Amino acid sequence: MSKYEKRAEVVANLSPEEYHVTQESGTERPGTGKLLGNKEPGIYVDIVSGEPLFASADKYESGCGWPSFTKPIENVTEHRDATLGMVRTEVRSKHGDSHLGHVFNDGPPDRGGLRYCINSASLRFVHRDDMADEGYGDYITQVEDVA
Repeated sequence: MSKYEKRAEVVANLSPEEYHVTQESGTERPGTGKLLGNKEPGIYVDIVSGEPLFASADKYESGCGWPSFTKPIENVTEHRDATLGMVRTEVRSKHGDSHLGHVFNDGPPDRGGLRYCINSASLRFVHRDDMADEGYGDYITQVEDVA
């Protein structure tokens, strides 16, 4: 298993939007994220630390304007967020401490009822075909079979 951590050289190379989202708890504009319409099999990892966060099998179209997942693989922590005049549950990566987005209780009831609303700017997608080569082979069983 790899060691996941926040590294200064990775943070220094983030785009302005990636930095704003992950390091300043920002939010990308709805409908603009590069991974919103991604339907390929694979996993989504923290853009800063590389730790595995979500599987494509748990991604669904919620209509909210951001990639949505029913559950994390692992490495996601939850925190109370009282900004913007409301109380929400923020989700961050465990090792990279990157802001990912928020979790809500309005997800598909038949899949646990949660909606992890995640900024594309906080994620890097690793296609199923590349997972083993990139050190994520242990997670292939959590990705849907290629048809």
